[in-house]
Amino acid sequence: MHYTKTDTRLIASQGTAQIWIEPWGDNSLRIRMTKAADMDSNDWALTEELPAGSPCITIEEVSLVEPWIPEAEKEARTKRVSVASIQNGLITARFNAEGWLTFYNEKGDVLLEEQWRNRDRLDRYCVPLRVDGREMKPYPSSDDYRIVQRFEANEDEKIFGLGQYQEGITNKKGATLELAHRNTQASVPFMLSSRGYGLLWNNPAIGTVTFATNKTEWIAEHSKKLDYFITAGDTPAQILVQYTAATGRVPMMPEYGMGFWQCKLRYRTQEELLTVARKHKSLGLPMDVIVVDFFHWTRQGDFKFERRDFPDPAGMIQELKSLGIELMASVWPTIDSKSENYGPMNEQGYLVYADRGMNIMMNWMGETVFFDATNPGARQYVWERCKENYYKDGIRIFWLDEAEPEYGPYDFDNYRYYLGPAMQCTNIYPALYAKAYYDGMRAEGQEAPMNLVRCGWAGSQRYGTLIWSGDIHSSFRSMREQLQAGLNMGIAGIPWWTTDIGGFLGGDVNNADFKELLIRWFAWGAFCPVFRLHGERVPHIEPEQAVIDGVVQMNSGSANEVWSYGEDALAIFSKYLFMRERLRPYIRECMKASHTTGEPVMRAMFFDFPMDPACWNVYDQYMFGPDILVAPILTAKTSERSVYLPSGTTWTESATGRVYEGGQTVKAIAPIDIIPLFVRAGKEYPLYEITLF
Repeated sequence: MHYTKTDTRLIASQGTAQIWIEPWGDNSLRIRMTKAADMDSNDWALTEELPAGSPCITIEEVSLVEPWIPEAEKEARTKRVSVASIQNGLITARFNAEGWLTFYNEKGDVLLEEQWRNRDRLDRYCVPLRVDGREMKPYPSSDDYRIVQRFEANEDEKIFGLGQYQEGITNKKGATLELAHRNTQASVPFMLSSRGYGLLWNNPAIGTVTFATNKTEWIAEHSKKLDYFITAGDTPAQILVQYTAATGRVPMMPEYGMGFWQCKLRYRTQEELLTVARKHKSLGLPMDVIVVDFFHWTRQGDFKFERRDFPDPAGMIQELKSLGIELMASVWPTIDSKSENYGPMNEQGYLVYADRGMNIMMNWMGETVFFDATNPGARQYVWERCKENYYKDGIRIFWLDEAEPEYGPYDFDNYRYYLGPAMQCTNIYPALYAKAYYDGMRAEGQEAPMNLVRCGWAGSQRYGTLIWSGDIHSSFRSMREQLQAGLNMGIAGIPWWTTDIGGFLGGDVNNADFKELLIRWFAWGAFCPVFRLHGERVPHIEPEQAVIDGVVQMNSGSANEVWSYGEDALAIFSKYLFMRERLRPYIRECMKASHTTGEPVMRAMFFDFPMDPACWNVYDQYMFGPDILVAPILTAKTSERSVYLPSGTTWTESATGRVYEGGQTVKAIAPIDIIPLFVRAGKEYPLYEITLF
C-alpha cells in the first residue's frame, strides 16, 4: 500500500484503487474508495458544510518479517513497509502493514476493525481464505461495482438506529436488514454502537447490512464507490450531535406541529371536513391540524382539488385558520397517464422510466408512473403546480404520501432516474421528494417547513420531514413494533416521527378489542413527537357518486373522531388532548433541542442514562424528552406493568404521586385511562391530577 497526504486527507493507493480518509466534523472521519481515475463527487447524505479539520496524519516505515522465518535469517529477510494513520479529535484510523484499517478512540481502544481473512504476516496466525475486508467487484463491461465492506464482530456490542423496520427488534445485533424502502420500511443507514461510535453507510444503493456474530457486512449491490462516515463519542448524545452536524437537523417545529392532528380515511367533501372541525372546536377540544386525505383530486398527478366535492378550497382553508386549525393536504408522487400534467412531464424527462416492459409503476386507482424527484427540474415543476393550487390558497403543510416510492412490484433493477439506475440511488428518493417542497416553501418565505412523509433516508430531517410508519396493522403486536421503529428512527437522526394512532389497516369500529387498542394507542400518541389520529376504519362507507369525469372515486372508512367511540372513550381521549396541551412548553423545549443538537424527542433509555447498564437492555419504555419516562401499555387486558427506573435519581409516578429511588423495577398502575408516566427528581409537569389508587 502506498500512502500520501494533503493538509487534511490521508490517501492510500494500491493498483487502480485509492482510499481517501479525511476529517468530516468533530471526532469524525469520512472514508471513500474508488477504482476510477476520479472520485465520484456525490456527497449523498453528507450535505452540511463543516469547518475544515486539522488532522494529525502520520506515514512511517516499519520492519516486517514473516513469523516463520528462522531466527538466524530474520535480520537479512526483514523488509521495510509503510503504515499510516489519521487522527481527528477522539477518533483515529490506522492502516497496518497489510493495508487493513482499524479505528480507535482517544484511549487507544479499538472501536471497529476491518475483517480480512488473508495471510496476516504480523499476526500470530495466518488465514489464507482470500476474503478481503473491502471489495469493489466490477460488473463486466461496466463502471459499476458491487461494494462489500466487512468488519469484525464484537460479542458485547449492541447496535441501534438504521431507521424503521417492521419487527420486534430494537437492538439490531444479530439482524440482517434490507437497505431498501417499502411501505412501512424506511432504511436510514446510520447505526449507533454501544462501543462508542456511530457509522453512516453513505450510499443510497439497494443492498443489505448484516450484524452477525462472526462479522458485520455492508453491501451495495450497484455503486461507483465505497463511502462511509464514522464518528466517536463518549455518550450517545455526543455521537448524535456529530452525526447530525454532518447530515443536517430539523428546523424548529412550527407551533401547530406540537398539538393534536385529526385525520381519517377520508373526508370526502369540503362540508364533511368543516363539520368535523367545527364540532371539535364547539366541544372545546384542542386541534391544530386537520387532514384532507388522498383523492380529493380527480386524477393522480393533477395536484389540485376536485371542485365538485371541494368547491371553495380557499374559503375552507380560511375558515379553518379562523378556528386555529391548519389544513394538511395529501399529495402523491404518482402521475396518471390521463393527468393534465403527464404529457408535459413526460416530454421533459420528469418521470421515472422502466428499462423493460410498459412504463406503469402502480395501477391502483389509475395507471400511474412516479415523478422523478432526483431531477431538479421535476421537483420544481411539481412544486409550481402545488404552489398554484394549494399554497396560494393558504395551505402550509403537505402530506407527501407514497414516498418510498411504492413500486408495484419492487423490481428495483427495472427503474431509472435522472441520477442513474434505481439500484444505485433509489434510497435517496424520499429525501429529494421532501426537498422539492422544503425548497419551494422556503423560497416563498416560510421559515420552518414541516411536511408529513411516508419514508425517509439519511439526512431527510434537514428538509422538515416528519416520518410516519406507513400502513400498519391495527393490533397490539403492531403497536409494539412501532415503538422500536420510533426509537430507532430517532437514533438514526430523524426526531420527527409518528404513527397512525390505532393502526391503519383492520380497525373495526364495532369491535370492543379494537376500542381498547385505540385507547391505549391514543394515550401513547400523546407522548410521540407528533400526536396524530388516523386509520382506515372498517366497515367502509361507499360514496354517494362513485365516478367523477370517468374516474372511479375512492370510498371512505367509518368515522374516526374522538367522539366516534362512545362517551367513555371520549372522556379518556379528552384527558390526553388536554394533557398534551398542558405539556406544550415542555414539548417546545424538546423541539428546540432537536433543532439545535439533533437529539431525538422520544429516545431509548440508554440515551439519557448511558452509564446505567440496565438501560441498554430496556426497550418497552422510553424517555419523552429528558425528564418524562413513558411506559406504554402494549398488551391487551392489562391493568399494570413493570417499569425500570434508571439509577442516579428518584422518580415520581405521575398518576399516584409515589416517589421511588432509581435503579429498581417497580409495578406501575395502568387502568384503561392511565398510561404509566414517571418524572425525574426536581421536575414537575402538569400530567395527571394525582389520585392514589
